[in-house]
Amino acid sequence: MDLTARARALRLAVFDVDGVFTDGRLIYSPKGEELKVFHVRDGLGIKRLQASGVEIAIISGRASEAVSLRMTELGIRHIFQGDHDKLPLLHRLLAEFACTAEQVSFMGDDLPDLPVMREVGLAACPADAVAPVAEVCHWHAGLDGGRGAVREFCEFVIRARSAGP
Repeated sequence: MDLTARARALRLAVFDVDGVFTDGRLIYSPKGEELKVFHVRDGLGIKRLQASGVEIAIISGRASEAVSLRMTELGIRHIFQGDHDKLPLLHRLLAEFACTAEQVSFMGDDLPDLPVMREVGLAACPADAVAPVAEVCHWHAGLDGGRGAVREFCEFVIRARSAGP
């Protein structure tokens, strides 16, 4: 199946956070609070993708209040954090949305993302994803994680879904 067909089939787009929505660095305040930097363009991409009819979910191995705040701000209701075994969470989402793996995308950047990426219909990654992840991806961003890769992916999906047959 070609990339456009994969994107047209999407009902659910799932994203990792660290290294995808962020540049992957961990920043702590002097009080031990974990700080995250999100790109505003990625947020607009998510909003546009939602408006096109695609549901959004987050599966992140790390738990962070900053992630909860940002994703809630973006209207994302399905936020899973702190579980390194991401595949059962994907299966839970498939059941909840009554969709097949072929109707789901996952954007990840590192080794814990591989089991999910191998199962979905459209695996995507930022330009700076580790080599084993890049090798299994159907779609590769030209931008790094935290630097607009999410927006780039959202725009690709929106264009594919609005293109004629």
